[in-house]
Amino acid sequence: MLFFNRGPIVPVLRFTGAIGMVTPLRPGLALASVAGAIEKAFNASKLPTVAITVNSPGGSPVQSHLIFNRIRQLASEKDKRVYVFCEDIAASGGYFLALAGDEIYADPSSIVGSIGVISAGFGLDKFIERFGIQRRVHAAGRDKGALDPFQPERPQDVERLEELQRDVHDTFIGIVKARRAGRLRGPEEEMFSGTFWSARKAMDYGLIDGITDLRSKMRALHGDKVRLKAVPMAPSGLITRLRRLPGLAEYGDRFAFPASLADDVISAVEARALWSRFGL
Repeated sequence: MLFFNRGPIVPVLRFTGAIGMVTPLRPGLALASVAGAIEKAFNASKLPTVAITVNSPGGSPVQSHLIFNRIRQLASEKDKRVYVFCEDIAASGGYFLALAGDEIYADPSSIVGSIGVISAGFGLDKFIERFGIQRRVHAAGRDKGALDPFQPERPQDVERLEELQRDVHDTFIGIVKARRAGRLRGPEEEMFSGTFWSARKAMDYGLIDGITDLRSKMRALHGDKVRLKAVPMAPSGLITRLRRLPGLAEYGDRFAFPASLADDVISAVEARALWSRFGL
């Protein structure tokens, strides 16, 4: 009897973590790692609804755009409406992912926005000079060593970087205006400044549609018997990921870690820095 009383299913995709910072031990958000799950979500139910939760401080603008495009392509092909729910944070590339939703919701304490582009690094030329270290770089191409942190910064390199950032920022702004057409109410110089807000302020500006949670919204749409079905991403168990490491040697129940472990450490530091920008 219980079998026949089971409610309709809403597939749920969970996008969590930094975007583009993918290594064997850190399966971050990139189209290659989430494409299969996205496809499954749009084929998992007869309901015209797909739900997505986003908890990301951003990362790669390219991977953000690729994931966004795939969601919108499938939403159009399958005639589905996409609902996005921001969790702790949907900022920068995280907000770019949220724009894939036809409607965007958040928790009152969610951080939303950061519609901008940033590039950061260190200038270490004075450091190596102090210790008498010589930097030896041999390159074919006048600008191949542009923005080398061990060389003095050149104005023309900074100008070129800023031009690139403006192009990426303009693309981001264009997507925001297209996806939130008719709903944006905030001043452009504020909305597109790269700052971020609480959910209530983001709602005032029209960047999100309301404040609620996933279950409440789905019950309002499809009734109290609606079931939320999480669609798993790529295999994420530690042993599964270890087996995919290139050059990994396995000895019984022990593993010999390859040099790529260093990439995971660097990726972890970069991801931690992204979260820290928002006090998380």
